[in-house]
Amino acid sequence: MGTNSIIPESIQAPVDSATDMSIAQITYRGWPESYLLSNGIVEVIVVPAIGRVMQLRLAGDSAGTLWENHELDGKVHHAATDEWLNYGGDKCWPAPQSTWQQHRDRAWPPPSGFDPATMHAVVAGGALELSSTIDSSWGIQVVRRIELQASQPVLRVQTEYRKLHGSPVKVAIWTITQMQEPERVCMLLDPQSKLAGNYVHLLAPEPAELRIQGTVLSFARHHRAYTKIGSDGSSLAWIGASCAVRIDVDPMPGNYTDGGCHTEIYTNPDPLPYVELETLGPLTHMSVGDRIQHSATYTVTRRSTRDLLDEAQNAFLRVSR
Repeated sequence: MGTNSIIPESIQAPVDSATDMSIAQITYRGWPESYLLSNGIVEVIVVPAIGRVMQLRLAGDSAGTLWENHELDGKVHHAATDEWLNYGGDKCWPAPQSTWQQHRDRAWPPPSGFDPATMHAVVAGGALELSSTIDSSWGIQVVRRIELQASQPVLRVQTEYRKLHGSPVKVAIWTITQMQEPERVCMLLDPQSKLAGNYVHLLAPEPAELRIQGTVLSFARHHRAYTKIGSDGSSLAWIGASCAVRIDVDPMPGNYTDGGCHTEIYTNPDPLPYVELETLGPLTHMSVGDRIQHSATYTVTRRSTRDLLDEAQNAFLRVSR
């Protein structure tokens, strides 16, 4: 496993020995009872103690693609504090963020029932399922199903919000994937976009080195400013030094937050060199007993060219299954 400090604890039998599918319980960077999912092509590390997918990588690649804040290795959040710990990895929040204060009298940090509380993990049907406690402000429980596709470099994460008590709420599922310093981040624009210019600026500074090539918008991480853009397209891509990750969402009808955005990209300035590839589901009125779902597919591939703009185009030409 290279230098990842992964120590197997209780290895389960392969889910499917013919396809190298397996789920193993491990200790990961000081967090016991974490999980390593593998299909022999890609590996996923999940840390229920902080409710996150913490790493996604090609098998044998110790570097991985997701950003991790190693200053917080092994630490857990204490519910008695309002401090938010930025661990990295992949998580979900309720959208829009502008309504947080209406539910609990403060705009920050994120609601603890969503992030970063400990989640309960079970292996079910070849996948790992994470279940949160019920968030007291929204009355919602989060359930995430994390599953690798056999013989493909593909991860699928299905996020479900279950409204279990309290007054009706209007909410959307919002997934945030924090990724390492990219060479480029990319957004596939919808030719039938309802947005002026096919995308919108969600923060004022212009992203660094922004380029539009056909229907592909790409840029680099800005080192000095917070930047964020959104689109009503359904595909994003992260281009690293040796591999690329494409994220696709299943488009659903309905009204979307941030002026109609289905996908968004945020870049963080120094000294924390990460970007966020974000996906959104439609805004939904939820009453007790309601459930909503949102699925995202992550495809990991080796770089096919050293030309970044060509690589951005190629990322969206590859079939995501």
